[in-house]
Amino acid sequence: MTTGHAADTLDLPGWVHAYSGKVRDLYMPEGASSLAESDRVLMVASDRVSAFDHVLEPGIPGKGALLTQLSRWWFAQLPIANHLDPQGVVPDAVADRAVVARRLRMHPVECVVRGYLVGSGWAEYRERGTVCGIALPAGLTNGDRLPEPIYTPAWKAPYGEHDENITFERSVELVGASVAEALRDASLAIFTRASAVAESRGVILADTKFEFGDDPETGELTLADEVLTSDSSRYWDATLYAAGGPDRLASFDKQIVRDWLAANWDGSGVSPRLPVEIVERTAARYRELIDRLTA
Repeated sequence: MTTGHAADTLDLPGWVHAYSGKVRDLYMPEGASSLAESDRVLMVASDRVSAFDHVLEPGIPGKGALLTQLSRWWFAQLPIANHLDPQGVVPDAVADRAVVARRLRMHPVECVVRGYLVGSGWAEYRERGTVCGIALPAGLTNGDRLPEPIYTPAWKAPYGEHDENITFERSVELVGASVAEALRDASLAIFTRASAVAESRGVILADTKFEFGDDPETGELTLADEVLTSDSSRYWDATLYAAGGPDRLASFDKQIVRDWLAANWDGSGVSPRLPVEIVERTAARYRELIDRLTA
């Protein structure tokens, strides 16, 4: 069944639209009865942008292609199996913003790693001295680097619902001890590797989230979904961060959109249309991160 943003569906040879989320569209091979029974899926990244659970207008030009390029680049840097199908042929119409991925047995845990105290983690720390229930040293301030990265899993809620932060012990209940430990260890190892790569290019990886599944044939733990993109990760400019000025925590993502929306909309009714300047500045931040990391 086709769901979601039907207006964004495309006629792609060999593929049938199956599902649309806030920012991505999934296609299954022609002849397949459902996504669940397909051994491959075409994942198309759109230019849609969402904030506060709303898809906004207009989209960010080139966003889908930029995030796909960054994911592909990171997959090539990481010594772990990933879901990309090396024999998969992406239709020409979406060649720059789509990948053919192998279907995996996905784990219902979103694997979040935090290297710095910021965002919802900072809010919780101020109130209770913890982040997702993990006790941290006293005296930390917003944006501080943590003594070591921490793993804070979340339960992947059904589409339309909010993911829920959970303890590691809860993740053990969901997937079993051996899988929970494998998810944690792989997430921390990838984060450490990616942080070193980013820092060598003058960029700080503050936090990110991963998704994993098992290869249905081999059982191998496999990295899935997008990886280390501006939509799944928080990146900062290392020079600005070290300088300690007002822009030290300015991220290479859609924070510009979130800030504008928070200042210009109370959340009721239809969301306002994004100004041209906000769209252009956001697109520039996405492009700058790609240039910094992959040059």
